[in-house]
Amino acid sequence: MKFSRLVAGAAVVTASLLMAGCAAAASSSPTGDPTPIGGDIVAPVTMSAGELQGESVDLVVGQTLNIDTGDLAVDSYTGAVADGDVAEFVAGKDDGSATFNPGVRALAAGTTSVTMTNKDGGIQPLEFTVVVTAR
Repeated sequence: MKFSRLVAGAAVVTASLLMAGCAAAASSSPTGDPTPIGGDIVAPVTMSAGELQGESVDLVVGQTLNIDTGDLAVDSYTGAVADGDVAEFVAGKDDGSATFNPGVRALAAGTTSVTMTNKDGGIQPLEFTVVVTAR
C-alpha cells in the first residue's frame, strides 16, 4: 500500500515537472531569448492571377502577395515593378520536389504598379497596384 502511494506521488511530481518544462520552452526560443520562435512572420496574401487586373493590393512591409496562376505554369510569368524600392517581383518555379507560385514581396512603405506578362502569349498583361504600409 505504501509502495503504490509512493509510486503515484512520484508520477505526479514527474508529470508536473515535465509539463512546466514544456510550458517554458514553448514561450521562448532555445537560446533563452523571450522572443517567440518564428518572430514577426506575416502571412501572405493569396490571389489568383485572374483577380488582379486593375486591382489595388494592400500589403505591409515584409508581406508577400502569392499569385495563384491556375492552369498556367508558375514559371510562365515575368514581372516588372515600377518602384523597386517599394516591392519586388518573385518568379515562380517548379524545382521537381515543390512548386512555388510567383509573387510580389513588399519591401518598404509606398505605392507602385506591377505588370506581369505570360511568355505563353495570347494572354493580356496583368496590371495592378501594390500599396505597402509600415508595420
